[in-house]
Amino acid sequence: MLEGKAVVMDTDMSLEMQAQAMAFASQALDLYEVFDCTSIAAYIKKEFDKMYGSGWQCVVGTSFSCFFTHLKGTFIYYSLETINFLIFKGASSSL
Repeated sequence: MLEGKAVVMDTDMSLEMQAQAMAFASQALDLYEVFDCTSIAAYIKKEFDKMYGSGWQCVVGTSFSCFFTHLKGTFIYYSLETINFLIFKGASSSL
C-alpha cells in the first residue's frame, strides 16, 4: 500500500462518501499491486455499486484525461502519492 495522505483535487460528494472512497482505495491497494490500476479500479467500482447502487465508474492511474457527465453529489477526483483516482456515477445528458 502507498503511504501518505490523499489530496482531493475536486469533489461534490458528501464527506461520508469521500471517506468511503478513500477506504475502498486503501483496501484495493492492500489487495493488488500498485501498478495493477485496472484491478484497483474494478474493486472500487464494485464496492461503490454494492454500497450505493449500480452505475458507478472508476478510473485509476498516473496519467489520464476524460470528459463525462455525472449525477450531482457523486463525483470525486483525488490523488494518493503518484496515483490518481476518479470516481463518479454516470448520468445521461439530453442532446
